[in-house]
Amino acid sequence: MSFSTRSTSVAGARLGRLETPHGVVDTPQFMPVGTQASVKSLTPADLHAAGAQIILGNAYHLSLRPGADRIARLGGLHKFMAWDGPILTDSGGFQVFSLAHLREVDEGGVIFASHIDGAPHRLTPEGAIAIQEQLGSDIAMAFDQLVDPGLATVAVADAMERTHRWAERSLAAHSRPNQALFGIVQGGIDPDLRRRSVSAIAELPFDGIAIGGLSVGESKSEMGATMRVVADALANDPRPRYLMGVGSPLDFFVAVEHGVDLFDCVLPTRVARTGQLWTSQGRLNIRNSRFQDDPGPVDPECRCEACATFSRAYLAHLFRAEELLGYRLATVHNLTYTLDLMRGIRAALADGSFVSLRDAVQARYGDAERVPKPPITDR
Repeated sequence: MSFSTRSTSVAGARLGRLETPHGVVDTPQFMPVGTQASVKSLTPADLHAAGAQIILGNAYHLSLRPGADRIARLGGLHKFMAWDGPILTDSGGFQVFSLAHLREVDEGGVIFASHIDGAPHRLTPEGAIAIQEQLGSDIAMAFDQLVDPGLATVAVADAMERTHRWAERSLAAHSRPNQALFGIVQGGIDPDLRRRSVSAIAELPFDGIAIGGLSVGESKSEMGATMRVVADALANDPRPRYLMGVGSPLDFFVAVEHGVDLFDCVLPTRVARTGQLWTSQGRLNIRNSRFQDDPGPVDPECRCEACATFSRAYLAHLFRAEELLGYRLATVHNLTYTLDLMRGIRAALADGSFVSLRDAVQARYGDAERVPKPPITDR
């Protein structure tokens, strides 16, 4: 993997080009989440049409079902899901966080009960790396320990230090030459802990650095302050930066201003399945009765299949009738909007219109939706 950046009209923000074995990724970039080797309801052709350049898979889920061994025997994750672009795999740290009632953490790793059948499993840094090497993703993640940022400082610090030790073990275990490995910065919302974590992770020979432990219940101001601390600490680090689990429109602008290159989140696809659609004019709920007789497209400025082919009235009918096509079309739309917004951000960074674009989106969306903690089946 190689990564190059160029400066922009916004101090701290950057435009980048990430080259992987399965293609080039223009950054800043959003990664649709394909937790179980599927971005819910969409085909690879749908993803390409929406503008996706890279997607995310989850090592925890895929190791339980269908199994990393099986995927490897079938030719690896790219072939298994017929996606020919780059893939980043999460190591399972978020699921360890979500499985608080089903797991025990020790220095060696985590013992947890499967959310599928209750069977016991052991996940270690070495095991998480082995799974991701079997999957054959372009970018793998070190195994980390995520905790609630609201815990006592001593508990957050303890998990952070364990994350650092697990990062070293993840690096030692990683042997696949055509797969990049990213380390993860933790430390909750404590500025001193975050600086310590950046220092520890940045000293290690990772190919990229992820910012973990955000969008898990902290306020927007706390998230922004934490990103500023991390950005300042990484100011001279040329490696790609990945903000994990963040995907609402306004959060993109805050993070890009602090040098973030990659994002992932289930939010665009999850709210689509409830009928919440993101448009150039703001959010709309297609379930509202006022759309039942509306012949216009969801968003006249959108190029997606849903907007080009169907009316608001039709989508309103599909959701009221609980037809599966409604969920698919809404998902296609929200991902197209998100990826087009990211493309617009890149263009605005290049031509100097970033602030104007940010203010326009702010006016349409107001306070961006907070990302509720997703169920473990979603991430």
